[in-house]
Amino acid sequence: MAEYLKPEKKQELFQKYGKTAADTGSPESQIALFTYRIAHLTKHVNENKKDVVTRRSLLRLVGKRRQILDYLKEIDIERYRSIIKELGLRR
Repeated sequence: MAEYLKPEKKQELFQKYGKTAADTGSPESQIALFTYRIAHLTKHVNENKKDVVTRRSLLRLVGKRRQILDYLKEIDIERYRSIIKELGLRR
């Protein structure tokens, strides 16, 4: 488990963006978790320019988040718009 992503922080994210605290599978909670991880990895990659492995992991995470966002956009546009607004994502 990464040091920056403690179980308490995950619970907090799931409680805030999911339907319940135990709701780890809803698109909103997944997107929130990915966004938190992406922010942390972006900071790391900016400080460590030559860390290619982390950069690749970051790009994979961004792609996964994009897939979930596209899925959410197709099934419920209002939920999509609200999560974009809450997390401050572009697009």
